Amino acid sequence: MKTAELIDEVASLPVEKRARVVDTLLRSLNAPESAIDSAWMDVAQRRLDELRAGRVEVVPGDAVFEHIRQRYAM
Repeated sequence: MKTAELIDEVASLPVEKRARVVDTLLRSLNAPESAIDSAWMDVAQRRLDELRAGRVEVVPGDAVFEHIRQRYAM
């Protein structure tokens, strides 16, 4: 099977299966490091807990990028 055919076939899969393919391919390129992964999981869990508890303000991505554009406009 040619690469283009493989890409077309994978692109036709449901999103959950495409995500699994992507994750598997990325892991084959970058072997997971458990200490780093564990540290990131702790950060992600802490941020999720803060969000759910209402201790942080949610800012939409569009607003963040607009602020950056305005700040660095020439």
